Amino acid sequence: MVALAGLLTTEVLDQLRAKFYEDNRNTLAQNVCTRTNPLEACISRKVLQETQHVFSHKIAMEGKPITNQKNSGRCWIFSTLNVMRSAFMKQYNLDEFEFSQAYLFFWDKIERCNYFLHNIVKTAKRNEPVEGRLVSFLLHDPICDGGQWDMVVNLINRHGLVPKICFPESYNCESSSRMNTLLKSKLREYSKVLRDLISNGATDEQLEAQILEQMVVIYRIIGICLGIPSKTITWEYYDKSKNYNCIGPITPVEFYEKYVKPYYNVDDKVCLVTDPRPSNPYGKLYTIDCLGNVLGGRPTLYNNQPPELLMKLCAESIKQNEPVWFGCDVNKRLIAKQGIQDLRAYDFELMFGTDIQVNLTKADRLLYGDSMMVHAMTLTAVSIDNEGKIKQFRVENSWGDDQGQKGYLLLTADWFSEFVFEAVIDKKLVPADVLDVFKQEPITLPAWDPMGTLAH
Repeated sequence: MVALAGLLTTEVLDQLRAKFYEDNRNTLAQNVCTRTNPLEACISRKVLQETQHVFSHKIAMEGKPITNQKNSGRCWIFSTLNVMRSAFMKQYNLDEFEFSQAYLFFWDKIERCNYFLHNIVKTAKRNEPVEGRLVSFLLHDPICDGGQWDMVVNLINRHGLVPKICFPESYNCESSSRMNTLLKSKLREYSKVLRDLISNGATDEQLEAQILEQMVVIYRIIGICLGIPSKTITWEYYDKSKNYNCIGPITPVEFYEKYVKPYYNVDDKVCLVTDPRPSNPYGKLYTIDCLGNVLGGRPTLYNNQPPELLMKLCAESIKQNEPVWFGCDVNKRLIAKQGIQDLRAYDFELMFGTDIQVNLTKADRLLYGDSMMVHAMTLTAVSIDNEGKIKQFRVENSWGDDQGQKGYLLLTADWFSEFVFEAVIDKKLVPADVLDVFKQEPITLPAWDPMGTLAH
C-alpha cells in the first residue's frame, strides 16, 4: 500500500515533538501559557510603560456618560449617537445626555425584516436557487444587530431621534440573541412562503399583501420584546445651571429636524473606506449586493481611498472640534484592560517564535478572512508631533466605563493604517475630487464580500 502524502505518521509526530523540545524557550513558554491567558502572557511591558493617554488636540466636550451596548451588536448605533451628542450637549448646556439607542434599534429591526423579505422576493425573481451561495448567505443570518453608517442615516432620516429617557433600554436591547433567534426562524419560514408563491406565479400585488401579513407578526414579536416607541414625546430636563426645560409634545422626526439637525446633520457627512485589495482600486465607488436595512432608503456606498487620507481627515475633523465615527477590526492587537491598540502590543515572536496577524498585508487579510471591519467607535482626540506627523488617537467606545481607560481606548497611527476600514467625515473637509467619486455609478460587490461585514 502506498503511504498517503502528508499523513501524520508516528515518525512525523515524533519529529514534531523532538523539534519542540530542542529549544528550552518553548518549555518556558509552555510553563507560562498553561497557567494563564496566552494573550495576557504576550503583552509587551515596554508598550505599557511608553503609552500615555494624553493628546495634543481634543474635542471641547466629550459625551457623558460612557455608553454600554451590553450583549448586543449595536455599536454602529451607539457610535453614531455618541458623535451626535457632543454638539447637542454643548448647544443645550447639558452635563450628561444620551439619545435613545433602543429607539433606533427598534426601527432597525422593523425595517430590516421588511428589507430582508423583499430581498427574498428580489433574489427569487433573479432565479437565484435557495441552495445557491447568495440566498444561502442571506438566510444564514437574516436579522443580525450589526450595521453601517448609511444604514443608521436611513433610520434617523425616516424615524428621527428621541432622548434615552423617552425610550429606555429593555432586556432584549441589551441581550438581543434570544429575540433574534425567534425572528430568524420566522423570517426563514416566511422566505419559503414567498418563494413558493413566486414559483406558483403570484403577482406583485399578492406578494406585497403576503409580506404585509408577515410584517404584522414580525411587528408583534419585536414590539413585545422591545416595547413600541410613542408617536410623540415630551422631554423634560435640567441644564447645567439647574434650569428646568421642556420640549414637546413633538414627534421624533420633528425633534431631530428642529433640535438636533442644525448642530449635526447626518446628510452633511460622508463615509470613506479603505480597501487595499488590487481588485478594488482607490478612487472608485462600491456597493454591496442586497445590503441595507430600509426599503427605499439610501444604498450603502463605499468611497474607496488610501488610509493616509482617512487618517488625515479624521485628525482635521478633531482639530475642528467634531468627533469621528469610524469602523475597524477592534480586537486585533488590543490590550483591553489598559485600552491600547498598538501593533507592538503583543510580543508573539518572543513567546511562540512566530508573529501573528501582521505577516499578511492588509489586503491579504481581507482576502484570506483574517481581518475586516467588525466594530464602530468614536475618535475624540489626536496627537500630532512637531513635524506634523500623526502619532495616536483617543477612542470613545461603547463597552462601559470598566473597559480600557474608563471607557476610552488609544490607537496608534500604525494600527489605524492596518485595522481601520471606514471613517465618516463632514463634506466640508473632504477634497472635491474625493467627493466627486460619489457621482460614479457604484461597482457592486457580492453580498458575502468582506467589505460588507457589519459593525457590531
